[in-house]
Parts: sequence; structure tokens; C-alpha cells
Amino acid sequence: METLATLTARHAQTGRLDWIGLRPKRLAGLQPVPEASLQADGLQGDHARPGKRALTLIQAEHLPVIAALAGLPDLAPEVLRRNLVISRLNLQALRGKQIRIGEALIEITIPCAPCSRMEAALGPGGYTAMRGHGGWCAQVLEPGQLSIGCPVTPA
Repeated sequence: METLATLTARHAQTGRLDWIGLRPKRLAGLQPVPEASLQADGLQGDHARPGKRALTLIQAEHLPVIAALAGLPDLAPEVLRRNLVISRLNLQALRGKQIRIGEALIEITIPCAPCSRMEAALGPGGYTAMRGHGGWCAQVLEPGQLSIGCPVTPA
């Protein structure tokens, strides 16, 4: 019989970076970009918090769930104010673990809770629609270049 540690360390497939967004200043909207440089304190050109919240990620598979819970037909990633959208890899299973995105190495640190701005962005109930689906914060361990389509793998 396999241990729980063995089971949780295994992933069915390699993940993929689907979207990158930068906020040029606090409270500004996110601007989609095809590539970005991840520095020790966050994405170059992004208004980030250094440390365990330097980068924010959300799983692509959660976008239609949030949209459905908010009563929306679809949902653009920039509305949710997360820097990276990752597909095909369960980010929750990687909490406290290191992952490689392109050339960079990060550690998933804490859940990225929704903020009250989600009520305005998604409509009434938007905050609640994001609960449990808000994504993750990460700290940068090794800077590197990121581009849409690059692989995302557990380290």
C-alpha cells in the first residue's frame, strides 16, 4: 500500500502557464503580457509584495467554477487580480512545496483569499463565489523568465 506522502507527491501531468498579468501600481487593473521576468521580489513591472506574497497564482480550472457560482457566462483572468493562471496541475496539492515555472523556482505559501473588490468585479455574491477558489500566494526562490505556454512542474 502506498503512503499518503507518495500519493500526494504524484501528479498526472505537467502543468502549463496559460496567462500572465501585471499591475503597474496599487489598485490598478491587470495588464495581460505574453512574458515577464520574475525577480526575487515579484514580477518585474508588477506592484507586488515581497516575501511570501510576491506572486499570486490561480488554477485555470477554477475560472469556470467561479463564473458559475457568480452567475456569469465566463470570466477573464484579469478580473480576479492574480498574476499567473496555471492549468493541468492541482495547485492546492502543492501548498508548501516548490514548483518550477519556466526558468523560475517558487514555493506555494498561503491561500490568496478574495478581497472585497470581488463584489464589484463579479457582482453581488462575488466574494463568496471565490471562497475556496481564490488561488495561492508564492515566494520566489530562484528568479527567471516566464512565458505563456511554459511548463509548470513540481520541483
